[in-house]
Amino acid sequence: MAKNWELVPVADWGFFTLPRPMVIAGPCSAETEEQVMTTAAGLAREGIHVFRAGIWKPRTHPGSFEGVGSEGLRWMKRVQKELGMKVGTEVASAKHVYECLKYGLDYLWIGARTTANPFLMQELADALQGTDIPILVKNPVNTDIDLWIGALERLYGAGIRKLGVIHRGFSSLEKTAYRNAPGWQIAIELRSRYPELPFFADPSHMGGSRDFLPEISQRAMDLGLEGLMIESHCDPSCALSDAKQQLTPDALGRLLASLVIREKDSDSVDYRENIDQLRAQIDILDENLLFTLKSRMEISRKIGLFKKEHNIAILQTARWDELLGEMVSKGQGYGLTEGFVKDVFNAIHEASVQVQNEILSQD
Repeated sequence: MAKNWELVPVADWGFFTLPRPMVIAGPCSAETEEQVMTTAAGLAREGIHVFRAGIWKPRTHPGSFEGVGSEGLRWMKRVQKELGMKVGTEVASAKHVYECLKYGLDYLWIGARTTANPFLMQELADALQGTDIPILVKNPVNTDIDLWIGALERLYGAGIRKLGVIHRGFSSLEKTAYRNAPGWQIAIELRSRYPELPFFADPSHMGGSRDFLPEISQRAMDLGLEGLMIESHCDPSCALSDAKQQLTPDALGRLLASLVIREKDSDSVDYRENIDQLRAQIDILDENLLFTLKSRMEISRKIGLFKKEHNIAILQTARWDELLGEMVSKGQGYGLTEGFVKDVFNAIHEASVQVQNEILSQD
């Protein structure tokens, strides 16, 4: 993916008004015409003018509610015409794209399962060739940033210039309180590589419960993301899908009003002087970290040579488990979380093993 893409800025899509956050809201699924219109009207009263609803629902098990299909597009058209809202839905096939274009939807998004499939992404890119419709791409279900970037490349190659991303978290084998592990570091990395991409967060799918929506939404704003896609239903208790993570329109209005929106930068002399000094300190510490890691890798090479000389296996599981436990304990004494310490030292260990493996592989 080439940097400095020539993208249309999100402020020029004609969808959103500043200040942040830019909000996309609506039910997980379009269930009935009444439900769609009632929810949309409630959101419009809260000042939200970009509506979402699932028309085709990718479900894990057959027999679950899989959406109303193309009939729901007619309801979306009513929302667009009668309430003046922008409307969009998820697409996962060329047929979905053609149906949405026929009904004149304003934008589309691509779900996490589809993003992870290059064949489907190419099919969608081909179907969208020559259109001017905005496309938002959710992260793939697994933590593979290259899959995410590859999906964007296919769309850009098809001429899509109104392009953005939605961070909805990642599937994880580890048990967490959230439905999908936030994995903010992946979002931060993508944002750092491609700052020109409009960036939304999806607290609904990340949290899986309305209880987590405020904290996740605030975190997204603290990171400087442009907007939020949040699921809202006129009566969440009766929702046919994802009932636990949807808010009523008025509850969503209260959540949005509670968010603290921080500026991305400041011209304040006091801020500039202090932030520059602190960043200079960070730069020095980072360089020291790199030197320390270099020194550690050199010792790992010596260990590899020593193991090769004595015909010893690379992995010493008991030793590593003991060391990792000690580092977690010491890290907590420094105010560092267990997860952070494990992530850092597991990455270092993996690199050390790779260095030793290269040595043992040499003739």
